[in-house]
Amino acid sequence: MQNAGRKIVFALLAVVTVSACGNRNREPELMHLRSTTGTPDEFAILPNAPLQAPADFISLPPPTPGGGNLADPNPHREAAVALGGSAGYFEQAGIASADQGLVAYASRNGVTPSIRQTLASEDLEYRRRNNGLFLERLFNINVYFDAYEDQSLDQHRELNRFRRLGVRTPSAPPVADEN
Repeated sequence: MQNAGRKIVFALLAVVTVSACGNRNREPELMHLRSTTGTPDEFAILPNAPLQAPADFISLPPPTPGGGNLADPNPHREAAVALGGSAGYFEQAGIASADQGLVAYASRNGVTPSIRQTLASEDLEYRRRNNGLFLERLFNINVYFDAYEDQSLDQHRELNRFRRLGVRTPSAPPVADEN
């Protein structure tokens, strides 16, 4: 009977080991956020605007797959308008005229056209190397902050550094207790 028990334990260990080796092409998840309640997220629900007939049907844009319609909620645009901004800012294509000087200065030494793809592939490789230990992956432990700890900025140390240099800085929240 002991021999049969050992075979079962060995078989279970083999299944767990083989399943841990699978999905190497899957994108690593470092941040595991899940609701512990069975209730819906009330902040994810956006009410649609009431349907209205436009003044001129000819001026409507042609329907596009995946495109929006006039009744779709756009909380960023609605917040900008409520705060006195322009709704047209969100319909602009390209670089806004107010930001062109900043973009010109930032790109004065040249621009790498494929920088987004390069950074995305490098970050994917970094996340694969820092995907956590076996039990952390098995139990969906959040390893995001540990993986990127070397790249994070200590805001209070930077604030003190700027103040020592004489740079005017806004006030900052106090350091949180680590207990």
